[in-house]
Amino acid sequence: MITEIATARARQQVEAADWTALTDELDTYGCALTPRLLTPAECAGIAGLYERQNLFRTTVDMARHRFGSGQYRYFTHELPEPVAELRAAFYPHLLTIARDWAERLGRPAPWPDTLEEWLMMCHKAGQDRSAQILLRYGEGDWNALHRDVFGDMLFPLQVVIGLDEQGSDYTGGEFLLVEQRPRAQSRGTTTVLQQGHGLIFTTRDRPVRSKRGWFAGSVRHGVSTVRSGRRHALGLVFHDAA
Repeated sequence: MITEIATARARQQVEAADWTALTDELDTYGCALTPRLLTPAECAGIAGLYERQNLFRTTVDMARHRFGSGQYRYFTHELPEPVAELRAAFYPHLLTIARDWAERLGRPAPWPDTLEEWLMMCHKAGQDRSAQILLRYGEGDWNALHRDVFGDMLFPLQVVIGLDEQGSDYTGGEFLLVEQRPRAQSRGTTTVLQQGHGLIFTTRDRPVRSKRGWFAGSVRHGVSTVRSGRRHALGLVFHDAA
């Protein structure tokens, strides 16, 4: 069970992160690993929510939809407190980066100062289903390269938090990020998602400087094959789904 004290501590960890360094990492690679946000016990508490089906609006079998292999569940809008608090804590920091990226790419920056206002805008546009997810991978499971774009209302950054320890709870299962580059081969980045740490990454693309100015480098993400054990992760998405 995650207490209010533990939830507050996780929120404080988000606030205390070196956001200058994280921003530089995002600008360079399209992803950035945060400090530890949750203790092992807190991670186990969130992973254990997977068995409480009343917390989720739907379950997705990835193999059935040819998304890879494994399973994930979308939370309802009645989010468990730690999930809601972590998402709210990340939003203002990611908002600064999102607005800067939009300016570089010459795009609109429709995101208001608060997450509540932004979600209301999503709902008015017909994107009114919760997109927060809890993922579970077993031996042999993997996640195909994809983007979490659910409609026109899009927030350009999201976060995934590791809930198990690679090397003891599972092996394999690295986070994958693949960036397509114009007139060149794609560039891949792998990250071991450490237990309790978050990985911030681009939802769709990121600004890349060229001789002619900034362009949008197209990015997809996925998970490599889990070789043994079981891997859980919490996905924080900052727009809702249609």
